[in-house]
Amino acid sequence: MSITKYIKDIGRGAAGARALSIEDARALMGTVLDGNASDLEVGAFVLAMRMKGETLDELLGFLQAVQQRSLCIASDEPVISIPSYNGARRLPNLTPLLAMSLAQAGARVLVHGPLHDPARVGSAEIFQSLGVPPVQSVAEVHSAWARREPAFVSTALLCPPLQKLLDVRWTVGVRNSGHTVAKMLSPCATPGLRLVNYTHPEFGALMAAWAQSQSVDAMLLRGTEGEAVADPRRQPRMDTWIKGQLRPEWSVVAQDGVVTELPILPREIDAATTALYIQAVLSGERPGPAPLTRQVDLLLGALAALQSTPPVLGLTA
Repeated sequence: MSITKYIKDIGRGAAGARALSIEDARALMGTVLDGNASDLEVGAFVLAMRMKGETLDELLGFLQAVQQRSLCIASDEPVISIPSYNGARRLPNLTPLLAMSLAQAGARVLVHGPLHDPARVGSAEIFQSLGVPPVQSVAEVHSAWARREPAFVSTALLCPPLQKLLDVRWTVGVRNSGHTVAKMLSPCATPGLRLVNYTHPEFGALMAAWAQSQSVDAMLLRGTEGEAVADPRRQPRMDTWIKGQLRPEWSVVAQDGVVTELPILPREIDAATTALYIQAVLSGERPGPAPLTRQVDLLLGALAALQSTPPVLGLTA
C-alpha cells in the first residue's frame, strides 16, 4: 500500500500542509510500521512531518498504530513507565537513578529505549554498568520487579518496527514522529504512570491536551536534555495528571530566581562514572539532587493516588 496520498496532504510545507484525521494517521503509520512503504516514501513522510509538526489527532492515530504492534506487559499493579530516548550530552544521564530510586521504594518501574546511541550516553549503557542488563522477555521483566529493580526493555523488543523507524534518523539526520510517539507509549496492560518529557512549551501544551482528552495518567515535565528526569541543578515544572485531571498535590512549579547552590555531580558523563555516582547516591554515601528526590516523592504519591482512583471507562490513549 502506497502512502503517497498522505504525503500529498502533509508534504506541502508548514503553511500549506493539511492535518490528517486519527484514522488516516493510524493507517499511514501502520503502513510504515508493517514495511509496506518504500524507503523513499518513509523518508518523505519523516521530513514532511518534521516540517509540518504533529497535531493531537495525528499523534493519537500514530500512537494507536504503534501500540497495536507493541509488546503488552501484564502487571497486577500500576507501573511507572519511563521512556529514555535522548541520553546525556552535557550532564550525566540520571534516568537510571530515578528508576532505581523508585524501584527501591517499592514501585514497579519499566524503562524503555534504544540499546545504543552513537552520539550520547544512553540509559541502557548505564544500567549495564550498574549490573542491570536489558531484559530479554516478559518473564525477565517480572523477575526484575521481584528483585525491586527497574526493568529496561529495549525498543527493539518492545516494538521492532518502531525501532526501525527510529533508526531512520541516522539516514536523514533528524528525529521523527516515531520519537514523539515512543514517549507516549504505554507498555503495560494495566493503568500506570507515564513520564513524558518536553523541551518546547508548545509541545508541553499539546501533551497536556492529550492527557486531559484521553484520560491519561502521566507526569509531564521539562526534563534534562530530553530525558524525563528532573534537572539536578534547578527544580523544573512537573504536572501530574490522574485520569485526565491535573493533580496539583502531585505537581510542582518551576523554581524561580538565581540558583545559589549546585549539586555535586560527576565531572564526566560516561556510563561507568555515572553508574558509580548512582551507586553512591543509592547507598547513602552521597546526597541525591534535591529536584530528583522531589520527583521521586511526587511520583510515589501519584502512584498511591492512582491505585485508589476508580477507572474511567470509554477513554483510551
